[in-house]
Amino acid sequence: MAVWSGQLRKLAIDFFFPARCIGCGKTGAFLCESCSHVLPHISPPVCSKCGRPESTGALCPTCWGWQTQIDGIRSPFRFDGVIRQAVHELKYRNLRAIAGCLAELLFGYLQANPVPGGVLASVPLHARRLRNRGYNQSGLIARELSKLMALPVVEGCLKRLKDSPPQARTETVDQRRSNVVDAFTCVDQRFRGKSIVLIDDVCTSGATLDACATALKFAGAVSVWGLTLARET
Repeated sequence: MAVWSGQLRKLAIDFFFPARCIGCGKTGAFLCESCSHVLPHISPPVCSKCGRPESTGALCPTCWGWQTQIDGIRSPFRFDGVIRQAVHELKYRNLRAIAGCLAELLFGYLQANPVPGGVLASVPLHARRLRNRGYNQSGLIARELSKLMALPVVEGCLKRLKDSPPQARTETVDQRRSNVVDAFTCVDQRFRGKSIVLIDDVCTSGATLDACATALKFAGAVSVWGLTLARET
């Protein structure tokens, strides 16, 4: 009965509030076939560490000399165009239903570009920001991706201690790194011995993902790879 009730509720929502393409407004899906074909993909070669486009396929200038805890970061798209619009709809306009569509894009990327890991986690929001927004957009994507990958997602272990300003408001890589120093911690041992895929919506410099990886490895994680829908290039 509960399953039927949920299906009927979804059908009713789809009927009265049909999904519209983020790019062109066409009804039927959050991303229509035409707009899917013009997404701003990041094509190889990329930096072996942060995943930023890099003609040599080795380390980009930003990653040279940066001693990181994150094992690598990968992102299928540039933070531009329809992808930027989609992230903003999820993050700032409460369009939580689009998380499934974005998770499908990540899943498609992973099928061709696997990232090592057996457990999913998401970059957490500070408690104050979570109260204000009502949800963690990265957590929503991680849950949807968990269903597609048949991998568990661990929630509530990785916590954000510092309510730092958003990374997009900082001007330099050094500022972004210092902005998140000691910003995260793990409150239990659920990540001990695990290889983790850490989910976020957008990668700006990689500093936030690396700060999370520091906390995760301190709590016993074996490896941490970052996976974001998009990145600043």
